[in-house]
Amino acid sequence: MTEALKEKPEETADETASGKPARAQDAGADSPHLDEGEQDQAAQHTAPEALVLHEIVRQEGEAALERTIGALIWSSLAAGLSMGFSLLTQAVLEAGLPDTPWRHLVSSFGYSMGFVLVIMGRQQLFTESTLTVVLPVLTRRDPFTILKALRLWVVVLTFNLISTWIFAAMLRIPDVFSPNVVAALGDVSRAALGSENALPTVVRAIFAGWLIALMVWLLPSARSGRLLTVLLITYVVAVTRLSHIIAGSTEVAYAFFAGDASLHEYFFRFLLPTLAGNIIGGMSLVALLNHAAIAPEISGKR
Repeated sequence: MTEALKEKPEETADETASGKPARAQDAGADSPHLDEGEQDQAAQHTAPEALVLHEIVRQEGEAALERTIGALIWSSLAAGLSMGFSLLTQAVLEAGLPDTPWRHLVSSFGYSMGFVLVIMGRQQLFTESTLTVVLPVLTRRDPFTILKALRLWVVVLTFNLISTWIFAAMLRIPDVFSPNVVAALGDVSRAALGSENALPTVVRAIFAGWLIALMVWLLPSARSGRLLTVLLITYVVAVTRLSHIIAGSTEVAYAFFAGDASLHEYFFRFLLPTLAGNIIGGMSLVALLNHAAIAPEISGKR
């Protein structure tokens, strides 16, 4: 890839970070009816092109690949702990709502809390990396980048999961929450186990990985609507009872501490099917397809 192409996404990332839209100079630049200020105003309402979105997300992946193992560990621990608030907030809402058919439709908004904390706090979440670090691999296509991506996945997944168990154990401390909330925590955590047949869990996890990766893809163009984008997409994951590897780990770990699940069920009924599905959904259905859509443009500018 030429230096010109390398410089272009860097400028895009800077513009996005400073609040200006990517490729703002293109919007209205040729209009004889707009002065310079009006051209800038028009640019603020122009959505980034697919290639620009690809480069923004790819650069996030490049930055993640260059982080030290220590930085990845601490950020992954923080993300796993933050994700625990999805379970807690959902259970608090469940406990405060009447037992009606629509209760799940409202309490599912609590599931979004962990994702809001992680994404707005820029913490390292495994399911985001099924898109961000895959794009550098698809672009560079060299063994060194693949090894760096595998290193990131192993570290992030391991410490995401460790911290979900820590959070679940903290929720089991006696007298911290009211009996109604404790009962709701048990109900939500047991529901996360899913069926004994692995196939439905894999399919639900594919949809979840698909949605979370799409959310990461959409965030650069969401601008001031980033929070709403996170809330809406993760609400869909919750209300449809899809399987997410990190949020679900807190729930099933809580079920284990409460005596409602075994380690065998955690690994073989939840963890492995959900992990496979999230990877397929995030990497294959989003990273590969979105990269394939703009690959001809990348090749044409090399």
